[in-house]
Amino acid sequence: MGKARYKTLVDAIATEINEGRLLPGARLPTHREFAAKHGLALVTATRVFSELEAMGLVSGEVGRGTFVRDISLPSGHGIDQQDLVAAGTVDLNFNYPSLPGQTDTLRQALRQLASSGDLEAALRYQPHGGRPIERAAVARHLERSGLKVEGANVLIVNGAQHGLTVAVMALLKPGDVVAVDALTYPGFKVLAEVHRLELVPVPASSTGPDLDALERLCAKRRIRAIYAMPTMHNPLGWVTHIEWRERLVAIVRKHGLLIIEDAAYAFLANDPPPPLAALAPETTVYVSGLSKSVATGLRFGFASAPLKWIPAMERAIRATTWNTPGVITAMACGWLDDGTVARLEEEKRQDAMLRQTIATEMLSGMSFVRHPSSYFLWLPLETEVRADLVAMALMREGISVSTSEPFATSSHSTQAIRLALGSVDIPKLRAALETVKRVIHHQLYL
Repeated sequence: MGKARYKTLVDAIATEINEGRLLPGARLPTHREFAAKHGLALVTATRVFSELEAMGLVSGEVGRGTFVRDISLPSGHGIDQQDLVAAGTVDLNFNYPSLPGQTDTLRQALRQLASSGDLEAALRYQPHGGRPIERAAVARHLERSGLKVEGANVLIVNGAQHGLTVAVMALLKPGDVVAVDALTYPGFKVLAEVHRLELVPVPASSTGPDLDALERLCAKRRIRAIYAMPTMHNPLGWVTHIEWRERLVAIVRKHGLLIIEDAAYAFLANDPPPPLAALAPETTVYVSGLSKSVATGLRFGFASAPLKWIPAMERAIRATTWNTPGVITAMACGWLDDGTVARLEEEKRQDAMLRQTIATEMLSGMSFVRHPSSYFLWLPLETEVRADLVAMALMREGISVSTSEPFATSSHSTQAIRLALGSVDIPKLRAALETVKRVIHHQLYL
């Protein structure tokens, strides 16, 4: 078949969808049925469907078929669409947890900083990875979190996302293959796309990523690194047990991999097993920050790595932001040392537990995946219910949620929504979760 006919078929179906003649949720013929109907080779029919999916008009689901998407909901709606959350919308899409009194804590810190004798130093360029005194403060904080390192192993960065960027820029190169969970943090997906990394998904088991599957993957492919969230996985809330972590480290050492450990939400887990960086310090970059434990606007993060990687990571900091802002760094390190961060972490653990209790009450009768002290909840949908239609119906009710699409690293995303519980007050959360349940039930019985 010539290219013109292939394009004509794509354009014809796209027009039917855009003009509303093919409605959201409509099931398209199978690839084989489509090929037979139009007299095509199966590979050409598959190409037509692939182009429609790339255009954001349809989505394919393993074992179910190909369905028309609700095109009023942007492709990839979720964690990477923050600008779509309009004023007045109840935000169950993004987590920016804040506690009463945090603004007073900020005012007090600014007053203390203003009266300090070292204020002028905060106005000058800082060393790329932070001053030794500040790196030592972070090292003390990490030791309280179960990771004993020296200040020389620590780099101060502009938030955890910047820490991930620094690790990727310094240690990986375009074309490298990185093993990731089948559902993973969307920010790392974006980072991999920008730096042209190939992500290969590791399916889930009942207790976390399937390490047997990872072993098979390493036997087939030349894996360079693994990106992992062993403590408070986003979006599933896993806290993997010590035996899982020890086996992962054994696989990493056997195949010569490096680990990028994302601990952005790890503070929410009470007494978790040691981080991977404590079990395999020679091959792990540990990344976290204060965005969730203190405030998203703070943009203070840190990375811990083997000394052999520090110079390359410092160059990556220089190439991106040069250094962290001196004022923010001084204030954040003061909070690390005076116990403010530890206090806020404990208070937010309690806050997250309360919100999960409310979610359990309001979503009674529904199945979901979560950790009891996490700020998010994963809600798989019944076979008959489509996530994009649920998300769009909730948007019309003034509630923003994420579908599974931004988190999926395989070619077909599951039908599920992720609920961020940490960004609205308790009465609004109760009302919003009640609406979520009602809308899903309505979609089930349409």
